[in-house]
Amino acid sequence: QVQFVESGGGLVQPGGSLRVSCAASGFTFSSYAMSWYRQAPGKQRELVATISRVGITNYADSVKGRFTISRDNTKNTVYLEMNSLKPEDTAVYYCKGPSSISAWGLGTQVTVSS
Repeated sequence: QVQFVESGGGLVQPGGSLRVSCAASGFTFSSYAMSWYRQAPGKQRELVATISRVGITNYADSVKGRFTISRDNTKNTVYLEMNSLKPEDTAVYYCKGPSSISAWGLGTQVTVSS
């Protein structure tokens, strides 16, 4: 059974940093690209960052230069390091496997506010 368990969210002030993690299970993690998505209140879920199975990364323009996606294949975990956070980064953050896997985790809430 495929599972994604996100953690590490919280409340942070504008300009601050946070790292969220996602532990994956139920499939061969090292063989697939992984992505982070986010969904803000009243908005559609959007793609934030993707990392290929060999570590090639891509980012949405809104987070480029501030966010870093990484993975540890020995721990079946993908990370999202978020720096210079802005109020508009407030959202529930989800990780996602390949399109062939439909499962989503519960997400982790990130709130950027003073």
